[in-house]
Amino acid sequence: MRSLDLHPIFRNNRDIELAMRQFLFSTAQSGDPVAEIIPGKGSGQLMRRVLAFLDQKHIRKLYLRRELDPKNPGRVLVHFREV
Repeated sequence: MRSLDLHPIFRNNRDIELAMRQFLFSTAQSGDPVAEIIPGKGSGQLMRRVLAFLDQKHIRKLYLRRELDPKNPGRVLVHFREV
């Protein structure tokens, strides 16, 4: 499972957007069925930003579904089509 940890770049909005975009495109092309994005627990502000990014219409086309990890609320699982 591929993983993107947003902790090191959480202060820079441009870096967050770029990192998520590159991560999703590369994971969609790699054929991995599931990837995780780790915004962390914190105040929830970064989590809301990640979910809003994933819900954009043009980004939504890259993956099948997304879910909050039931065992770890600081993690988002993104499911892709298997190639």
